[in-house]
Amino acid sequence: MSVEEKTALSEEITADLLADNGPTTPGPYRLYKRRWLGVFAMFMLEAVASATWPWFGPISNNVVRDFGFTLDEANWLGNIVSCVYLPIAFLTPIVTKRYGVKRCCDIATALILLSAWVRYAGTSRSLSKGGAYALILIGQALAAIAQPVFQILAPKYSERWFDLKGRMTATMIISIANPVGGGLGQLLSPAFSDTRKSILALATISTAVVPLGLLITEAPPTPPSFSGSRIPSPSIVSLARAAAGLSCPPEAYMTLRERFDFIILVSVFSTFVAAINTFSILSSQWLSPYGYSDNTSGYIGAAMLLSGIIAAIVTSPIFDRVLTHHLGVTVRTLCPIVGVAWLSVIWAVRPHNVAALFAIFVVIGVCSITLLPVAIELGVELTRNPDGSSAVLWFFANLFSIIFVLVQGALRASPAADPPQNMHRTIIFNGVWVSIVAVLVFFLHGKQARRELDEQMYEEQGTMSMKPDQMVKPRPRESSLEA
Repeated sequence: MSVEEKTALSEEITADLLADNGPTTPGPYRLYKRRWLGVFAMFMLEAVASATWPWFGPISNNVVRDFGFTLDEANWLGNIVSCVYLPIAFLTPIVTKRYGVKRCCDIATALILLSAWVRYAGTSRSLSKGGAYALILIGQALAAIAQPVFQILAPKYSERWFDLKGRMTATMIISIANPVGGGLGQLLSPAFSDTRKSILALATISTAVVPLGLLITEAPPTPPSFSGSRIPSPSIVSLARAAAGLSCPPEAYMTLRERFDFIILVSVFSTFVAAINTFSILSSQWLSPYGYSDNTSGYIGAAMLLSGIIAAIVTSPIFDRVLTHHLGVTVRTLCPIVGVAWLSVIWAVRPHNVAALFAIFVVIGVCSITLLPVAIELGVELTRNPDGSSAVLWFFANLFSIIFVLVQGALRASPAADPPQNMHRTIIFNGVWVSIVAVLVFFLHGKQARRELDEQMYEEQGTMSMKPDQMVKPRPRESSLEA
C-alpha cells in the first residue's frame, strides 16, 4: 500500500469515527471536581481488594497451626486469587458494556463486603477443619472477583472523567493501588498475634471502605474530551476481531502496525508484571540460600515497590502535561534498562552483596512501575478501547505470573546442591526471559491515535467557549521522536 493510500485510509477511518460516535460538534468540553472523588474511591477499594491476595502469606505457618490446614492448603488461599482473576478479567468489559461502570463497581464493592464476612465466618471454632477451609477459600474467591474490576476499569474511568492533562495521572493512581494494597496486606496481617484477629481486622477494614463505592458515578453530564463522549465504547469482542484482522465496527478498527504494536505491548507488560510479582512471592527463596535473612529479602522487595510507586507518582503528571506524545519513546527507553537490570541479578545474587541488590531492584522498581500506567494508556491509544485493552493486559500479566511461579518452583535445586535448594537456575530463567522480551520494544512504534483524534477535535470543535482554566491547549505532535 502506498503512502497516499495509507493516508486516505487513515482519513476515512477518522471520518467514520466522527460519524459513528456522536455529533461533529461535541464541545464545549468540561471538567468536574468530583472526578477526583471517584479516583479516590477506586484507589481505596482496589487497595483493600488487593490486600486479600498476600494476606495469608506472612501468616501461613500460624494458619496451619490454628486451623489444622496443610501448608499447601494455606498457599492456595493466595493462589485462588490469581486463578479467579483470569476469567473475571474478560468478563469485566462484558458486564460493563451491558450495565455500565457504576453498576459494575457496585457489584465489586458488594463482593468486597460479602467476602470479608464469609471469610471471618470460617474462623468459628465450632466448624470442622474442612468447613472452616471452605468458607475462608470462598471468601478469598469472592474478593478475587472484585480485585480486577477496579484495575481494569481504571483507564475507562479516566477517559470518561479526565481531559488530556489528567488521564495518565488518574490511571496511575488507580493502578498503583494494587501494589500498595499488596504491600499493606503483607505488613498488616502478621501484626496480630492471633490468626482469627488478623482475619477480623481484614473484615473490619473491608467494611470501612465499602461506603466509598457511592462516590463512583457513571459519567459526567458534559464529557471532558471527544473520546470521553463515546458511550458506549467498543466491546471486547470487537477488539478481538480487530486484533485478529477480521471485520469489525469502524471505531474498533486497528491498522496492521497497531496490531503488531499491541502484541509487543502485551508481551512486555505481562513479562515485567510477572517478574515483579514472582520476586515478591519468592524473594526469600531466591536469597535465603545465600545467607540473606527474611527481613533483608522483605526490605529489598519493599524498596523495589516503594521506589517504583514514588517514580510513578512523579512522572505521570509529566506525561500528561509535558511529554504528551512520548509514550512510545518512554517504553523503548525504559524497557531495555529493565531487561539489563534483571539480567544482572544473575551475578548479583551471591553472599555479602546486599548493597548491589538494593541498587538493582530500586532501578527495576523505578523503571517497571513507571511503565505501568504508560503501558495501560498506550494500550488504549492503540485500540481506542480502554476496558478491553486493559483486560487483555492484566489477563496475560496474571497468566504469566502463575506460569513464572510454577516454572521457577520447578527449577529449584535439590537439597544436595551447593548451596542447598538454591534458585540459581530460576534467576537465570527470569533474567534471560525478561531481557529477550525487552528487545521487542525496538520494533514498537506506539502511535497515539486516540490523543491525535482528541486534539483534532479540540482544535476544530468549540473549545473557545470553555473557561480559561478548563481549556486544553493541544501540543504539536513531535513526530520526529515518535517515528
